[in-house]
Amino acid sequence: MIRVADYYELLGVDRNASADEIKKAYRVMARRLHPDANPGDESAEEEFKQVAQAYEVLSDPESRARYDRFGEAGMSGGGQGDFFSGAGGLGDIFESFFGGNPFGASRGPSGPPRGQDLEVVADLQFEQAVFGATVPVEVRTAIACEDCDGTGAGAGTKPVMCVDCDGRGQVQRVRQSLLGQMVTSQACQRCRGFGEVVASPCATCGGDGRIVSEKTYQVDVPAGVDSGATLRLTGRGAVGPRGGGAGDLFVHLRVQPHEKYVRDGFDLVTSVDVSIAQAALGTTIELETLDGAETLAVPPGTQPGRVFVLKKRGVPRLQSTGRGDLKAVVKVLVPTKLDEEESRVLRQFAQMRGEDVAPADSGFFARIKSAFS
Repeated sequence: MIRVADYYELLGVDRNASADEIKKAYRVMARRLHPDANPGDESAEEEFKQVAQAYEVLSDPESRARYDRFGEAGMSGGGQGDFFSGAGGLGDIFESFFGGNPFGASRGPSGPPRGQDLEVVADLQFEQAVFGATVPVEVRTAIACEDCDGTGAGAGTKPVMCVDCDGRGQVQRVRQSLLGQMVTSQACQRCRGFGEVVASPCATCGGDGRIVSEKTYQVDVPAGVDSGATLRLTGRGAVGPRGGGAGDLFVHLRVQPHEKYVRDGFDLVTSVDVSIAQAALGTTIELETLDGAETLAVPPGTQPGRVFVLKKRGVPRLQSTGRGDLKAVVKVLVPTKLDEEESRVLRQFAQMRGEDVAPADSGFFARIKSAFS
């Protein structure tokens, strides 16, 4: 055992400190003094060993009681042994405190690995994205072999426990380091971490426990999604080898454009075509929305670009309530050709309003164009 100063002084706590206080003090000291944080500093390494030994004694009620009564002498023969040897040393403490063992892989059986995550693109019609739908997606994926039920073993046989790792899927190795003996774990080479060995592989899957096949899933698309959204289907990815869990399926959504509507967030935008006379005198038009036909009143004197808002006729708000609005933007159509009577009436209208217009001579614009050529 390493000879150290008073254990309580090493951890910076008083003798009446609670177990939580001792634990917190050790966490702080261990992080500060760990050799990885102080490369080449032998004094920090020595102090780190002493702090670790102090915590081992004071964290156990029985050994703490012996230490409080007899001091360090009470630790001899008490079953403590070399703190840095075996499976119960620093690796255990760091794994329980900090979520991992800095001296090697965590212990325990590996078992069959999880399958891969998969990605697929789903094309949606505009209305499907707005109102939601159930759409099929096809993926090429690994599925469990039916002939061996995913075990990988041939007919009439089954996997047997690996004798090298006793079914744990990992083997331990002891090595010497600056801190003494360190125990590390690694995947068993004989069974490749499965813990079992297939002596007679399945003829269908070759012992892998899975085959590649096309599979179709029905995906529930919520109302209000848009291009670029991704849905995660847990457990719909490829299955792992020899009974391993399935990965996830990520469905990337791609929404097809609409011939009349575009999205602006959760609002829908469309254009409404009216003639000059309709814009000037007013009219009512039938506007086709995604919910059905709506009657839109266009008042006299409506200007190009005016926006009529139909409340709650837009896109449902994803993961919320309510809907956006439908915005109808007025587009005034100017006729490109007029017959003689239409031209006469329009000129008369312009004359009544005192507006200058081009003369009726059809060659007027041709002469203007030639003057600038």
